[in-house]
Amino acid sequence: MTKRFRPGQLALLLVALVLAAVWLAPIAWAVATSLKPETETTKLPLEWFGSELTLDAYRLVLGTGDIVTWAINSTVTAVLVTFLTVLLSAMAAYGFARTHFRGRRALLALILAGIMVPPQVLMAPLFAEMVALGLVDTWWAIVLPQVAAPLILYVLFKFFQDVPPELEQAAFVDGAGRWRVFFTIVLPLSRPVLAAVSIFTFITTWNNFLWPFLVSTDPNTMTLPVGLANVVQGTFGLRYAQIMASVVLAGLPLLVVFVLFQRQIVRGVAHTGLAGQ
Repeated sequence: MTKRFRPGQLALLLVALVLAAVWLAPIAWAVATSLKPETETTKLPLEWFGSELTLDAYRLVLGTGDIVTWAINSTVTAVLVTFLTVLLSAMAAYGFARTHFRGRRALLALILAGIMVPPQVLMAPLFAEMVALGLVDTWWAIVLPQVAAPLILYVLFKFFQDVPPELEQAAFVDGAGRWRVFFTIVLPLSRPVLAAVSIFTFITTWNNFLWPFLVSTDPNTMTLPVGLANVVQGTFGLRYAQIMASVVLAGLPLLVVFVLFQRQIVRGVAHTGLAGQ
């Protein structure tokens, strides 16, 4: 039987299609531009396709830089940041949600106030700290400043508040300690939200350009966005085809991650309320 849409549902569907088209248009333009000859990227009037489809921009980008090393660096830093951020945020959020101590509310408010601080404000003092510690041009200089994530802590805090305390109390009666309850009961129950925040943290870290650009000048420690940005910088003006080719190459891993973990992302958003953020 054919499904009939109500007027309200049809309107929402049309709005969703328009928003999807608006979101996809820049991606389609980037792919189309990357396949044009460089001399036709600034041709007026603008055209979606050039006189021929060519992979010259991709050959130049892949041949100029060490894409494999940069991709490995991005993967390692993104995995480290994701693991440390989720683990530390989960432990802190559980502590705030389940334990009561003097100054708890004030400390939680102070941490959550970090959500309102733009990351750019902290880059100068963080860079000075990395220099003082001798960590510049290392993975740790890229990883450690990104581990503090007040928003992730807040999302996990709200989720842990909704976990039925009776489950934990039953474990306490059986002799389990706080750490055992956290790792064997609370975390398994939190898989959807943990998967969601892990994926969002991974994507955010992978896309981060400014901080890795500041602390990594050695090509062996550069992440993929930083390395590709250095490749497309030329002395003869902007090379738009190569810029778009680098954007496509940098975005492909994220597309693979989204396709593989699409179900976990949707379930996590439903559990955490991140759709309203």
